[in-house]
Amino acid sequence: MKRYKKAETVLPKELLDEIKKYVQGEYLYIPSGSESRRAWGEKSGTRKELAARNKAIRSDFQAGSSINTLSESYFLSVNTIKKIVYTK
Repeated sequence: MKRYKKAETVLPKELLDEIKKYVQGEYLYIPSGSESRRAWGEKSGTRKELAARNKAIRSDFQAGSSINTLSESYFLSVNTIKKIVYTK
């Protein structure tokens, strides 16, 4: 859980004085930089698992498995299988 920090302990006095011109005595949210943000599923590994599954589905399709068979084998809808095999 993230905790609040006193601005005086984190920010230089000049910057704090400048911020006070706009906001005084209120909470201010400062988002993290975009470079530190991870895409969905990167931390848990889900993204890699889905990529591997989709690769296996494409491989099975190219080997001759039908859309309906793949749908039943991977427990996915026919439309989802079509999206996987027909898009790059």
